Amino acid sequence: MHGRSVLVIDHAKKPAEKVRISGGGRCNFTNIHTEPANFISGNPHFAKSALARYTPWDFCDLVARHDLTWHEKTLGQLFCDQKSGAIIRMLLDELDAANGELWLETEVSEVGHRNGRYHLRTSAGDVSAQKLVVATGGLSIPKMGASGLAYELARQFGHEVITPRPALVPFTFSGQLKDTFSSLSGVSTPVDAHADRGPDFHEAMLFTHRGLSGPAMLQVSSYWRETEPVQIDLAPGWHVPDVLGEARDASPKTTLRTWLATWLPARLADLVAGWPGIPGSKQLANLSNNDIETINLALKHWKVTPTGTEGWRTAEVTAGGINTDGLSSRTMESRNQPGLYFIGECVDVTGWLGGYNFQWAWASAAAAGEALATHQ
Repeated sequence: MHGRSVLVIDHAKKPAEKVRISGGGRCNFTNIHTEPANFISGNPHFAKSALARYTPWDFCDLVARHDLTWHEKTLGQLFCDQKSGAIIRMLLDELDAANGELWLETEVSEVGHRNGRYHLRTSAGDVSAQKLVVATGGLSIPKMGASGLAYELARQFGHEVITPRPALVPFTFSGQLKDTFSSLSGVSTPVDAHADRGPDFHEAMLFTHRGLSGPAMLQVSSYWRETEPVQIDLAPGWHVPDVLGEARDASPKTTLRTWLATWLPARLADLVAGWPGIPGSKQLANLSNNDIETINLALKHWKVTPTGTEGWRTAEVTAGGINTDGLSSRTMESRNQPGLYFIGECVDVTGWLGGYNFQWAWASAAAAGEALATHQ
């Protein structure tokens, strides 16, 4: 790192496990549409500096320098053609090029600061350093070794930690809704969906044995709070009265249930046709204006209230974390403790699904790296 001696300490058996599993093993390493609006934080301005100075194209340049290629999928998501292992190898090669060391399967049991240096007690021996960068992630996916070490260190050095919570995580339901959704398990459909405090997401929703998942629900979960409803538009892009009116003129003897099945998956159409107030067995010619308004409201403004989420076990990221008020947005350095930096997921900056969280990891790391290089 620009002339500095670098040691990376990781308690895992293998490096970069989150990179390995990303994108089904293809590694969705960034998103070309990255901008501050794609992130959730107590301070929506905090991420602007780092994201502006290290863009998705900067990371693409790094990937290209290692002779790797990529392709774009939906919504600006970039995936590595050579799979996630190639991205991990690239990062390790970068570490080697900087003459850095990597200690795997090494636990950190104590961190102290005295005489201008950080002193770490680890399972591989004691380590002393002038600067300490904490990039230990959040609490999501505990089976991969997630821990709260970053939060412990932040509190130790006087930082506030905004209560971490699971994000990008499926919703769970109880009672009749759980039984209903379970009966639809495997059914997927495009929706527009949002939580009370969040933007509208136009992506797929998936019914599961426990509730609702799919990209749309994962996105909404990052904004959702317990006891709040989720609003779902099952007819995104339709003006239902117009579409239904055209269908009534063209096929007046068609039942509403049959018509719904031309727009929705069959099992979901059966569910909607049986909702209270929905005249599923009526022929389209016999629908009243009140019927059409009822159908429109049902399709465009379906509200369900989750019992909760699947929690840390399946959450892709952690929302909340180290309060950005205590960090420099330009360098990621602690305002309380010189030479201490926090980057990536452990900070209260949470990206949308689709490569945004990796881009925050790269950008915040570059901000800290630039600062370390400048202040030798």
